[in-house]
Amino acid sequence: MTPDQARRLMHEWTESPSLRTHMECVAACMAAYACLLAPDDADRWIVAGLLHDFDYERHPTKEEHPFVGVRHLEAIGVDAEVREAILGHAEYSGVARRTPMAHALFAVDELAGFLVACAKVRPDGFAGLEPKSVRKKLKDKAFAAAVSRDDVRVGFEELRPLLPEGFDESTHFQTCIEAIRTRVPEFSASPA
Repeated sequence: MTPDQARRLMHEWTESPSLRTHMECVAACMAAYACLLAPDDADRWIVAGLLHDFDYERHPTKEEHPFVGVRHLEAIGVDAEVREAILGHAEYSGVARRTPMAHALFAVDELAGFLVACAKVRPDGFAGLEPKSVRKKLKDKAFAAAVSRDDVRVGFEELRPLLPEGFDESTHFQTCIEAIRTRVPEFSASPA
């Protein structure tokens, strides 16, 4: 499946602009991590990001999401690594994250949502967003309270051994900020 095919499928299953934007942000972060960890496989990483929540609007319960979507992906021939990464992004699925793709998807999912929340309360949006601001907002439990701080922390801890030496949490945040800023159209334009 190509990213364009994945995007069409995501649009078929998802009406919500904010959920579509979330999946685009996660896909942008996945593209950035693919450059580091699997440069010849970037399209598959982007597909995992675009489709990780594509069934959520129709099937929002823990009994259905992401299981219904993954069954559909299997039926249309999406490969096992992408499907396993999507299952692994949901802690409750019981599916272990065993591949770099799965670790990256888990590491960027909650973080991408949190970064969008941070950008929305800034006058310059993503333009001036920096890791230190993200870290400060993470400490404020009332801000974007639905974002699991544990998932953000654990996700990076699981991903860290796969990354170059010296790649710290700030670099992780900056990588995702830059990915969203440069690859997601609604965030790449300068604010008016």
